[in-house]
Amino acid sequence: MPVAFVCRTRSTMSPQELFDLSRNIDAHVGSMTQSREKAIGGVTTGLISEGETVTWQAWHLGVRFRMTSRITRMEAPSSFSDEQVKGPFKYLRHTHEFRPEGSGTLMVDTVEFAAPFGPLGRLVEKLVLARYLQNLIEKRNEFLIAQYQPAQTPTAQTPTAQTPAQDPRQ
Repeated sequence: MPVAFVCRTRSTMSPQELFDLSRNIDAHVGSMTQSREKAIGGVTTGLISEGETVTWQAWHLGVRFRMTSRITRMEAPSSFSDEQVKGPFKYLRHTHEFRPEGSGTLMVDTVEFAAPFGPLGRLVEKLVLARYLQNLIEKRNEFLIAQYQPAQTPTAQTPTAQTPAQDPRQ
């Protein structure tokens, strides 16, 4: 049985803006500098779309990992899911939802995963991985909102955030 957790993040951005930001490879790489994450295969820059894959390389918990994910479902601008097709987990699915809320958006990330190695893997899931992955998603979301959410009342001294590069295929 997989472990699951949910992260909720509020933003003044529209569902479409957050939908595109969340599937933007460049924005993701920017949010993961602490783990030296980079895209090394598949779609490596711009927006990733349904059916496409990206291979990530990163350092987590002192170990270098490679993981290939595929966008398995996409319903613009309300949700998309990515799933590991190759990598360290027995199973990993990340569902991204973007719900209009007042003048902004509630972003809901649901992550389900299972570690390999039977009973030992289940112990590591509960003692280390669930907390580590949830913190990773929360920090990613904090970065995305801080870097790309337009300032509430921009002035000459307060530049507005820039949107990451758009995929020329779109």
